[in-house]
Amino acid sequence: MTRPPWAAFAAVSFAYFASIGFFTTYAPLWFKSLGYSALAIGVISSLQAWTRVFVPYAWGWLADHTGRRVWLLRAAALGSLVMGSLLVPAHAIGWLPLAVFLLFICNGGIVPLSESALARFLQTEGGMDTGRYGRIRVWGSIGFICSVTLAGFLLEWAGIDAFAWVVSALLIALCVATARLPSRVDAVTDQGAAEGSVWLVLRQRRVQWFFATIFFTVLGHTSLYTFLSLYLDELGYGKSTVGLVWAVSVAAEIAFFWVGSKWAGRVAPVRWLWWAAVLCVLRFSAIAGFGDVMAVLVAAQLLHAVTFAAQHAACTAQLSEFFPGRLRGRGQALYAVLGYGFSGVLGGLGGGLLTDRLGFEAVFWAATVSALLAVGCAHQLARHLHDEV
Repeated sequence: MTRPPWAAFAAVSFAYFASIGFFTTYAPLWFKSLGYSALAIGVISSLQAWTRVFVPYAWGWLADHTGRRVWLLRAAALGSLVMGSLLVPAHAIGWLPLAVFLLFICNGGIVPLSESALARFLQTEGGMDTGRYGRIRVWGSIGFICSVTLAGFLLEWAGIDAFAWVVSALLIALCVATARLPSRVDAVTDQGAAEGSVWLVLRQRRVQWFFATIFFTVLGHTSLYTFLSLYLDELGYGKSTVGLVWAVSVAAEIAFFWVGSKWAGRVAPVRWLWWAAVLCVLRFSAIAGFGDVMAVLVAAQLLHAVTFAAQHAACTAQLSEFFPGRLRGRGQALYAVLGYGFSGVLGGLGGGLLTDRLGFEAVFWAATVSALLAVGCAHQLARHLHDEV
């Protein structure tokens, strides 16, 4: 019997999150070194969110129609490498935003394709093996923490101009990792029936409150993904310190995926979503008010264990309930589009405008307000789930 390719999927997760973690953390600093304003950086960073409005569903549609998830995954990785290698030439001719946009179109297919391919191996009679999923997904977090930590020291030594070279190296590793996955053609589903069922699910009030909760929680997190590195740089922290601050949050994330995923199922997903929103309020307000105090900053970053890791695990479990069987792939795509796409667009553009007018602190205070709205939505989600029991 062929052994399940756990190591191969773990390698893909490691390489992808190493590359995206490095890009998310240091791209704003590279853009700044190229002369872009905070508003322009916010706009360019928001391009990833713009692609998430349509890219995950498009990749999912292709996968469902062809059944070649792994082949498409390899194509997405190769496309990411090509676009990453063109960042410097694109800047030279004034096309950097276009190159970044195309890069995000390609790497936007990595997660939905890899997770839908992995899901086939994780299915048990009792549903998805969330413990095994956590032990595979944790390697993505390890890749993230390694890249943001080590790259901080590398960029201090070599200079921010080395950014594009590091991006290419990490994307080469991603291509190698996808090449190790088993090539398999999955059965093609009945698209018409699946589409109709998805829209019936989306009409449910509990599902609407679920996506509203995710939207406002992720909207708050865009303050971190787009502006935290710039905020810390303005406060006088060095690049290695910026990397270590990010590493603290991912270390907390790793701890949850490695240990917490074994017992997270004992708590209802909706409770995790509520607590994640509540702790987001505390986290963002602490960064806004005490970002110059290292102890407070570290404590705020440790909350990532719940505000992201526990929240993500809860979303995965809740999505499996809302979108069972053949709908799971579409549910994951909608999660990316409705949860991360629209919120990222609004967060990037709105954050850039707030920064230009009121400074970085205002972005994190706005994130605090968004988290408060997420608390209210999570409460409504819990009420609708309770009413349906």
